[in-house]
Amino acid sequence: MPGTIGAVAADGTHPVDQRPPLVRMFILGLQHVLAMYAGAIAVPLIVGGALVAAGEFDAGDMHHLIVADLFVAGVASVIQSLGFWRFGARLPLIQGVSFVSVAPMIAIGSEHGITAIYGSVIATGVVMMLVAPFFAKIVKYFPPLVIGTIITVVGLSLLSVAAGWLFNQNGPAEEQGTGQNFLLALGTLITVICIHRFAPAAWTSMAVLGGILVGTVAGVFVGASDFSAVVDADWVGVPTPFQFGTPTFDIASILTMVLVGLVIMTETSGDIVAVGDITGRRATARTLADGLRADGLATFVGGVFNTFPYSAFAQNVGLVSLSRIASRFVVTASGLILIVLGLLPKVGEIATGIPSPVLGGAGVALFGMVAAAGIRTLSTVIWTETRALIVGVSIATAMLPTVFDGLYANVPSGLEMILDSGITVGAVTVILLNLLLNRQGGGHLAEPSFPDGDGAVDVPDVTAGQVVR
Repeated sequence: MPGTIGAVAADGTHPVDQRPPLVRMFILGLQHVLAMYAGAIAVPLIVGGALVAAGEFDAGDMHHLIVADLFVAGVASVIQSLGFWRFGARLPLIQGVSFVSVAPMIAIGSEHGITAIYGSVIATGVVMMLVAPFFAKIVKYFPPLVIGTIITVVGLSLLSVAAGWLFNQNGPAEEQGTGQNFLLALGTLITVICIHRFAPAAWTSMAVLGGILVGTVAGVFVGASDFSAVVDADWVGVPTPFQFGTPTFDIASILTMVLVGLVIMTETSGDIVAVGDITGRRATARTLADGLRADGLATFVGGVFNTFPYSAFAQNVGLVSLSRIASRFVVTASGLILIVLGLLPKVGEIATGIPSPVLGGAGVALFGMVAAAGIRTLSTVIWTETRALIVGVSIATAMLPTVFDGLYANVPSGLEMILDSGITVGAVTVILLNLLLNRQGGGHLAEPSFPDGDGAVDVPDVTAGQVVR
């Protein structure tokens, strides 16, 4: 277990509830924002880019996805850290759009349009809120074997996105696969590695953002960075609910996204328990239920404000341990900063001006670290042939639609959306195989991560790799 940080104040205030001086609190909050920013803007860029290529979205509206994402991420982080009624774990947890939802949303949007994405996201948010108390009690059935496999699959599945960015697949034909693209991507990747290796420890969590900044500056000199739209963008703008039309509710899309929501809840459960251990306020089943309910509310609000499903960001859990600051009010400050960024359309346009190959180089590091964090979690498993079979089959079934595009083209469209999401298929496979095969004598599940009841819960440290989800 990670060691706890902070000390109880003289007045008995727990480190989680202590309030740093206002200026210091916002400086620390900005550090969290910088650590998660690259991951926060990645999902809108991935999904928006794919829908532009499919003819279902206007490239000129991409900045709306980014600022809406930042705005709702800020609102969600405030809810998760401050809490109200039975919403929010009241722990230092930053919220952001989950990578798990990327492939299903692209499939839904390409088939039924972007309004079907938002309809399925809204419905999933409602389901997540309703099942949160129940899920908090059954999450014990998701041991390191399951969590590690899911995280590994997320990272591996997204590498194809990084490759597409690197190739500049959505750019003009003459700008695809050029030597300049590969040099920009390589320079970005080398910068990420150098920052991670040589920068002070407090800055390593911002290595990906640093690589993007350096790569973008290099892109300016070779004409690859285009920020012309920044000049014309408004300084201030409020995200508009249902900006792209009234949500449509397609049953197959909703079922697909609900499966994704359950996977997201598994991820967030691990993050809640990990940050509880780090801060010395160990999570109970009630804490889990409150945190998962906040995830559902954030996802519901995300669908209303033209963005996507939300979960806790694990790299910020790692930053809590690294900075030795346990205060949840620091994350509240981060949320307020994100809300302000979400009110600045120019911020969204700046993100859309980043060269695609730069995103590709950063994505190689970003998604590779996600996969590595999953492997690290799997390293805590006591291996048997059965467990190796569970992991192997789950990863293989997850990667099939990634390595062979169109594999399920001739199955019914509703089923195709589910099967084409390697992450969803891999997650369902590992959960089912773990329940069916990973049993000890007496029929009990091996290596449970969570005990029964409302007591504190244990989970392996899945945040040491500072992954982005």
